[in-house]
Amino acid sequence: MSEYKHPQVDAEFILNEVVGFDELCTDHGFDEANSELASVILTEAGKLGSGVLSPLNVIGDTQGVKLTDKGVEETAGFKEAYQQFAEGGWSSLIAEEEFGGQALPNVLGTAVNEIWQSANMAFALCPLLTQGAVEAIAHHGSEELKQTYLPKMVSGEWTGTMNLTEPDAGTDLAAVKTRAIPNGDHYLITGQKIFITWGDHQMTDNTIHLVLARLPDAPAGVKGISLFVVPKFLLDADGNPAVRNDVNCVSVEHKLGIHASPTCVMSYGDKEGAIGYLVGEANKGLAYMFTMMNCARQAVGLQGVAIAERSYQQALEYAKERLQGTNKDGSRFAIIKFPDVRRMLMQMKSATEAMRALAFVGAAEVDRAGRAPDEASQRKHQARLELLTPIVKGWITELSQEITYLGTQVNGGMGFIEETGSAQHYRDARILTIYEGTTGIQALDLVGRKTLLNKGESLAELLVEIEETVIALEGQSAFAEQGKALREALEAGQAARTWLLENGASDPAAAGSVSVHFMMLFGYLCGGWLMGKSALRAQAQLDVGNGDPEYLKAKLVTAQFFSEHLLPRAKASLETVQKGSASIMALSEEQF
Repeated sequence: MSEYKHPQVDAEFILNEVVGFDELCTDHGFDEANSELASVILTEAGKLGSGVLSPLNVIGDTQGVKLTDKGVEETAGFKEAYQQFAEGGWSSLIAEEEFGGQALPNVLGTAVNEIWQSANMAFALCPLLTQGAVEAIAHHGSEELKQTYLPKMVSGEWTGTMNLTEPDAGTDLAAVKTRAIPNGDHYLITGQKIFITWGDHQMTDNTIHLVLARLPDAPAGVKGISLFVVPKFLLDADGNPAVRNDVNCVSVEHKLGIHASPTCVMSYGDKEGAIGYLVGEANKGLAYMFTMMNCARQAVGLQGVAIAERSYQQALEYAKERLQGTNKDGSRFAIIKFPDVRRMLMQMKSATEAMRALAFVGAAEVDRAGRAPDEASQRKHQARLELLTPIVKGWITELSQEITYLGTQVNGGMGFIEETGSAQHYRDARILTIYEGTTGIQALDLVGRKTLLNKGESLAELLVEIEETVIALEGQSAFAEQGKALREALEAGQAARTWLLENGASDPAAAGSVSVHFMMLFGYLCGGWLMGKSALRAQAQLDVGNGDPEYLKAKLVTAQFFSEHLLPRAKASLETVQKGSASIMALSEEQF
């Protein structure tokens, strides 16, 4: 069983050389933050991840959680680990100072979150959901709600959840049936929610649920959904948990992976009705919840990076130790000497580095949009953030399936055996393309709201920026081939944009039929763009004698490999976009 080690050198390289962390901090008012502080924080987070959370990963997978008379009992050791996590201030990194947060950049919080997700993804889902709930209340809640709940959620004393899905309302939230009846200064909530991650546990003394429900006079459809804060325990006059609210976990799902993360069926109002408090205005709950969901979409994309990294580390260790071949003198050698094993490992490594770069770049747009110096800059970065979010979530999580598959493949037959650990990463990764919106939903968002709605303007701006990297690569003989490959991928992106604008506006079915291929094209294009930027920055550091030369040389190798082995997929996706829609639209139900 391999242990986890945070790839801090690569994380810092992306932060400093690709994102431009110091410049971001200076330009956007993060006066106390800089690359030196980021390095210290990542080092300490790495210690907690590898020393405390990682050893619990396999325990959580094999033991899981159980539902008892007290509610959901988390895996043994998780409560103590969570207390150490909260006491270390890790839950407060990016929250506002007003509520006890440290107000550090979101992109640094993202780099730290990768550690938790790699070390123990099931555990890390709990603070992930809490962070999203904090964002939703902070942006849309009343001052009273903020002061009542945020300080203890930010400190980690309380955790948060997101309650959207119902038995008859999955992606189609217009079908939500949970009811909210006005009752004095609060509402009585009745209904059932399913697939609620960390919906119940014993690690903290309160859990704050954000629940979508309908008021009696609400209009039909998504325009009639409101958002409510429903605490597990109601608070006394001093703000401490007191009486149990009428909300309970009635069952826990048995899942393919993330066994230590309780996925709960939550029942509201089995007795008098669960007491809840309205967030913001009535009937605007779906828009409010999207604040939490967009935060979670980027976070799930990051989970794809994290589980890919963990799978790669396990496969690499196995490949170095597994003796399979025999030399002429009779001595044995490890399977890493086989060319195809090295191909698989390098495919895992280069893809993960590209995914990490995109996740960090997307996270940095949150900072740039949130602290933009003027309205024009805010619009620019908000548009870029909205454009990248479905790519971060969709492309990265899809690619994580391939990487964890390759990890199991490197292990051979032992990869199919649970004890090696590879199978857990393969299973845990599978949920990533599903929750917080399936791959198809991310793709529809990209082609619809993020491209057709603004006539492709956001995409055009991204393509212009990518071309700047193409020109820089073409200008150096050492990177001429990478420049050529990136230009071909760029041209594929330009052609796909043109096709979508010409065909999608007049025929929504055409856009939907190619949306996933369109999204994957831009995922590989963005990956190639950022690996190209990484190669240029690595060479620049080597030229002046800065940085770790071995790491920088390795970065040149992974960038070239991505360019040769993965970037051509962009051009292949274009062919499907241009030719594949007709065959999909011609299909009828009877043909299945």
